Amino acid sequence: MAAPLQAAVHGLGRVAALEHPQRWGGTVDLPVTLDGRTAERLAAVLADPEGEDQLAVRPGAVFGRRLAAVRPEAPRDWQPDGTVLITGGTGALGARTARRLAGAGARRLLLLSRSGPDAPGAAELAADLRALGAEPVITACDTADRDALAAVLAQLPEDAPLTGVIHAAGVLDDGVLDGLTPERFATVFRAKVTSALLLDELTRAHEPEVFALFSSASAAVGNPGQGTYAAANAVLDALAERRRAEGLAATSVAYGAWDGEGMAGGERAAALARRTGVRPLDPDLAVLALRQVVTGIDPVAVVADVDPDRFARAFTSVRPSRLLAEMPSHAALAAPDGGRDARQSGPALRERLTRLPEGRRAATVLTLVRERAAEVLGHPGTDQVGPDRAFRDLGFDSLGAVELRNQLNAATGLTLSATLVFDHPTPAALAGHILQQLLPSGSGGTSHAATTGDEERAVRAALAGLPLDRLRAGGLLDRLLELAGQTPDAPGAHQDTTAVDDDAYGVSIDAMEIDDLVQAALNAHPDEERD
Repeated sequence: MAAPLQAAVHGLGRVAALEHPQRWGGTVDLPVTLDGRTAERLAAVLADPEGEDQLAVRPGAVFGRRLAAVRPEAPRDWQPDGTVLITGGTGALGARTARRLAGAGARRLLLLSRSGPDAPGAAELAADLRALGAEPVITACDTADRDALAAVLAQLPEDAPLTGVIHAAGVLDDGVLDGLTPERFATVFRAKVTSALLLDELTRAHEPEVFALFSSASAAVGNPGQGTYAAANAVLDALAERRRAEGLAATSVAYGAWDGEGMAGGERAAALARRTGVRPLDPDLAVLALRQVVTGIDPVAVVADVDPDRFARAFTSVRPSRLLAEMPSHAALAAPDGGRDARQSGPALRERLTRLPEGRRAATVLTLVRERAAEVLGHPGTDQVGPDRAFRDLGFDSLGAVELRNQLNAATGLTLSATLVFDHPTPAALAGHILQQLLPSGSGGTSHAATTGDEERAVRAALAGLPLDRLRAGGLLDRLLELAGQTPDAPGAHQDTTAVDDDAYGVSIDAMEIDDLVQAALNAHPDEERD
């Protein structure tokens, strides 16, 4: 790309597409000079993009962007010699890279970071590198400061010329688009982009054989809540493309999450990665991939360990995109049923709710909301997501709200707002809103007044969220059984198996679904339809 900074718009757009899937249209890359033929092609694309949302329009053709899995044949490994400069060299990724390059034969490693030798773990890192036979030089340098970086490069010894540059420095400042500010962009761009541009400018005279930029998969496919980071890394990808076009060494490595510490560390980030089919990269394999892709022909390479089915499903369920059209499972997901379980599609869910007795609809939608909320929060089950617990108290923030909205939109077929957890502050309230959207008052054969129906749904939802042990401990279980036409004092009613009259149900209470028990108590007859 002739103007790498403009690529930030594309990176930001990929995040906008996931945070606002119903509002975002796409991005179009145009040549510097817009001639008549290109303008005609642009008009045609705007009139009918044919499902494409990332296009480059040129006088001779229109190109759509694709992410495809590749298996390079007989890759050649980079054998580092001379001096290899690593920015962010004492950070998690930089230090891991340094150790593995030392193990691969690198002998002089120039590690730059703002704190230099005073950084936590720097002394231990230096000792490890020496034990591997390398000569580490850990220097304090703000690589976004042109004079400071130039001074460091001026001190390179003649007998160990600069042969490799690895830009691993970076800063995260996650947040949804609605909460971003110019200042937040500036912080991320200074560490990622300003440093990369200065490295590009100041190392050209050294002609390094490797010029590697640590980018992110968020720049390639987007990631909710990472607008600043995706935009900055998209600039790095474009910078690598420009250098290659000029005949210079450059590779932008768009990594998925690394295993262990790093900017993508943390339980929530790891849980999100797993849900989207991105498995943590083994650091050894990540650096081996780096050593291979820098010798290849592609200026940008996405290096990630993904489950293709889950990965494609996670992104296409939020917003269909031709970006993943060449992924192995895209064809199945693009089929009329979307490759989904029938219960997870909007029309099927609406039909299922219509067929259910009215008393079970609220509980069914509440279960859906609680399950999706638990997934977003990384909980293994719904126990911690009580029906009446406020989403704020559960730990939801703006990013969590976007993730939940995306999952519920995919499951219900609705167009819910990203502020849904603030507009409907509890799972029960949100479930009521979703049910009303799926089955407005008067539809689905309902004959109750709206107010009465709302009250009944609220009571059922609250009871459905209570563990059976709490009903028993509170003395409510006997009353529920009486309402259901059972006799709590009947022989065997309070045995350890907590058995109910076999003629009535033929199963133990503990084996019953809680909503079935509540339904039996409130309606005084067992459900005729079970899921």
